[in-house]
Amino acid sequence: MPGLYIGSTSGFAGKNLLAMALGSKFQAQGYRVGYMKPIGTLPRDMENRMGDEDAFFIQDALGLSQDLELVTPVLVTEELREQAFSQGCPDLLSKIVSAYSTLSREVDIMLICGSGSFLHAGKYCNVAGLDVAKSLGAKVLLIDRFIKEFYYDYIISAKELVGTDMIGAVFNCVPEPQMKEVRDQIAPMLERKGIPVLGSIPEDNLLNAIRVGDLAQRLGGKIISVPGKQDSIVENFLIGTMQVENFMLHFKKRRNSAVLVGGDRSDLQLVALEGKCPCLILTGNLYPNDIILSRSEVLGVPLIVVKDDTYTVAKRMETILESSKLRDTVKIKHGIDLVNSILDYHTITTALGIRDS
Repeated sequence: MPGLYIGSTSGFAGKNLLAMALGSKFQAQGYRVGYMKPIGTLPRDMENRMGDEDAFFIQDALGLSQDLELVTPVLVTEELREQAFSQGCPDLLSKIVSAYSTLSREVDIMLICGSGSFLHAGKYCNVAGLDVAKSLGAKVLLIDRFIKEFYYDYIISAKELVGTDMIGAVFNCVPEPQMKEVRDQIAPMLERKGIPVLGSIPEDNLLNAIRVGDLAQRLGGKIISVPGKQDSIVENFLIGTMQVENFMLHFKKRRNSAVLVGGDRSDLQLVALEGKCPCLILTGNLYPNDIILSRSEVLGVPLIVVKDDTYTVAKRMETILESSKLRDTVKIKHGIDLVNSILDYHTITTALGIRDS
């Protein structure tokens, strides 16, 4: 029974997306798929059952109903951290191996999803991805998300430590201008070092999108108009700190972007509303005048008021969009279809020793 550990060079790189794509593909081929997230970093209580938020989500997406205590045998709680820092870590690795042994008995393929960085996250308790993958005897697939740069040095270091059990790497969220660099330079260099590049997933605005309601919550803001449009999708954001004429030029090119503007800039607020942006974020805890509020209601554009200044909110928006999770049905299907159209499944199935049907 083959096991595939999905690790990454950093957090929020796309491990969940890869797990769902692989799982759905294998299920469509008739294989019984098992799933495990050994280290749960997002503890959550669901119907009086403690588990990891991502694990709940993946199980639901793949239609699985495995025992949550086995799916995520280690939950990183405050109590665990305190014990690890003051007394030392318990033997967590044995607990993970035992849970894996039980889960894998009645499936054809086990998908094991890492938490954070493959080489580093969990090292303080000897349960970094590298340690877990080796203990389970699993093959390793590493995903690297492009955020200003590629982490090919990290991938090479991982290969040196994992050895032949590392079957390849996947690049995620690659902007179009960088695709040529991956194809013509990075991929050939990695392949000379025994690391096949099994797919380069292009940057996709829908996958990075977030719902207006979720955005308001994560910004600590308050929706003060059109609450019924909280499911509208925000793909990017535009900062309104310029003259109206310049703002209009930028705004026309980025129609699905939330507009981030000072609460006192009613001129830019009105332009953004008339252009029907997905939402308007007003900074500085300043509420709009009656004209802006009325046009917002008429045009169906939600207004979000946040306490922080424009610069602070812009930095938070960058982080939010970089780490936005797949939780929307449309995003999930779109993401799975995109990944499955790109991944080199022949190499993956050959490495796992299963039939590629």
